Amino acid sequence: MEIRQLHQFVAVAETGNFHRAAERLSMQQAPLSIAIRKLEAELGVELFVRPGRGMRGIKLSSAGEAVLAEARQALFHAEQTRVVAAATRAGTAGKLRVAFVGSATYALLPKLIPLFRGNFPNVELILQETTSTAILRGVEGGEIDVGFVRGPILTYGPAETTAVELTTIETDELVLAVPRDGRFSKRRSIHLESLRDEPIIMYSQAGVPNLNAIVRLLFHQAGLAPRVSQEVLQVQTLVAMVESGLGIGLVPGATARYASQRVRFLRLLGGGPTKHITLSMAHRGLDSSPQVLHFVRTALGVAGTPTSRRTGPRRRPSHGS
Repeated sequence: MEIRQLHQFVAVAETGNFHRAAERLSMQQAPLSIAIRKLEAELGVELFVRPGRGMRGIKLSSAGEAVLAEARQALFHAEQTRVVAAATRAGTAGKLRVAFVGSATYALLPKLIPLFRGNFPNVELILQETTSTAILRGVEGGEIDVGFVRGPILTYGPAETTAVELTTIETDELVLAVPRDGRFSKRRSIHLESLRDEPIIMYSQAGVPNLNAIVRLLFHQAGLAPRVSQEVLQVQTLVAMVESGLGIGLVPGATARYASQRVRFLRLLGGGPTKHITLSMAHRGLDSSPQVLHFVRTALGVAGTPTSRRTGPRRRPSHGS
């Protein structure tokens, strides 16, 4: 049974006349009559009561009436399948897997997600919070479509190329998070040299190696090694630990606009370019689906970034933050 046959059957049923049905279908009456006979033979039932002498038109048989409802449903679903396939091909339907570091939720995602959902309501967003390492590996492996990662992305090991493209979305710099009632609470800025004996909450070297390396480099440039009291995977966790009095730590400056009033953020004096960090968008460039390209363009619009900048071929990082 073909969709074409169902269209022909419904046309005859709705017009009650082979001639009018043939006109609707833009075909000759004789081939239409043959097609209906073949459909009846395939189904093993007569779908129509043919007119006898003195009768005008044809009527559905009891079997035909039962089949008509199902035929209309089948045609509806066939049309929906075609519409969904076309929409998916155009990037206006389907699924999109988006992963992000926690600090991307401060400013970017609250603007980006509602805008994208408003413009593409039939694209299902599957959101996942994780680390930059997992995001880069997921994008490269095809398990993640778009990711937001903390940079700069450090590279290690052999020079292996990857298809992942990185576009800078936001720039920021690290600041020091301290308890509001702590010894540094009256300050607005600070040199890292002042933190020689302070308990430092550090990003995990295994889970967040980029930020771990950047923070350690900043301390090294200041001539000291951090006295690590706790290790964390996410910025929000670090801030919560600072608020709980477990130590102090370095976080992106954007954190200050969204954190508890019980935490203060001090500008770092010195440090140079090392303290500068970014939030970057990762995807597979020209290999990406239409849904990804729509999302990327929306994100660039929200961030005010005119064009995508490829940072590659990028060396494969053995670690990321």
